[in-house]
Amino acid sequence: MTKKHRNGEISEFDRELSAGTAGGRAVGDVILGIDGGTTSTTCVCLPFLHPHSLHLPDSLPLLARVEAGCSNHNSVGETAARETLEQVMAEALSKSGLDLSAVRAICLSISGVNHPTDQQRILNWFRDKFPSHVKLYVRNDAAAALASGTMGKLSGCVLIAGTGSIAYGFTDDGREARAAGAGPILGDWGSGYGISAQALTAIIRAHDGRGPQTKLTNSILQTLGLSSADELIGWTYADQSWARIAALVPAVVACAEAGDEVANNILQDSVKELALSVTAVVQRLGLCGSDGKGSFPLVMVGGVLEGNKGWGIAQEVINCISKDYPGVVPIWPKVEPAIGAALLAWNFLKDCEQE
Repeated sequence: MTKKHRNGEISEFDRELSAGTAGGRAVGDVILGIDGGTTSTTCVCLPFLHPHSLHLPDSLPLLARVEAGCSNHNSVGETAARETLEQVMAEALSKSGLDLSAVRAICLSISGVNHPTDQQRILNWFRDKFPSHVKLYVRNDAAAALASGTMGKLSGCVLIAGTGSIAYGFTDDGREARAAGAGPILGDWGSGYGISAQALTAIIRAHDGRGPQTKLTNSILQTLGLSSADELIGWTYADQSWARIAALVPAVVACAEAGDEVANNILQDSVKELALSVTAVVQRLGLCGSDGKGSFPLVMVGGVLEGNKGWGIAQEVINCISKDYPGVVPIWPKVEPAIGAALLAWNFLKDCEQE
């Protein structure tokens, strides 16, 4: 893909869409849903359902699905993030045999969108690339994750624990609140990065005598093809990308399952942090009702929660939360967050046309 507009050069994003506008075969209106995370970005293209439709079909027809790399501007910078989003949208439309004139609405649900200025920045990237009738919506990736479990309804709480972690809640009257999700420097300790960073620290502490010996040392060194803990320092700082560090979580879980106390304590700390994030959101929004016993959906998303069935991080988190909030209803989504983003776009558009 051509990288940028430089010296009048046209990016491939604009070239594909312009070519499609001139001679594409638009066969019907579509909606694009984008789930942009720290590890990867997914764009789906779905047929547009008229906003006057009361119900979504049980099976959503998927015209195209495209994956690319990270689109979190805090992780890879604005240029790379924008190029990734351009890439997935252009490829999704191309695979669908459509052009930009077919697009009715787009929901870009992107990690790193933490403030209205972040939303406006991304809107500015794309507003002039699409016709004025195209509705653009920008939300944090937690919104799409929640919508994937509630089929497009922004109500309840979602817990994401993948490379990073965040708890995000929404009420029926439009209030919202979040906890964690501030990145590794500010402490996403329940995340994949947080778990793995603690494991790496434990290895170094064991190596120099500040901490107990742990199975993590041999396990992670073997995983990385290293021969000593001293080499681990160079490996860590050679490339500090969040996803690279977070990929070590399975080794930590395996050590905990093998009875390693250090690894077990790291996972227990992760459970406490993730549960604390959820309870903070529930308290701020009153999702549990005035008596604290009301039911509310908790959508569980992310590799830390979806994998690792042996040690059971997700179940431990639910057990911890239910001690204070017995009405919690855990939901494992049947569709991916990118579909959730598309459903959000459909609902946003429906609400807009009903006003």
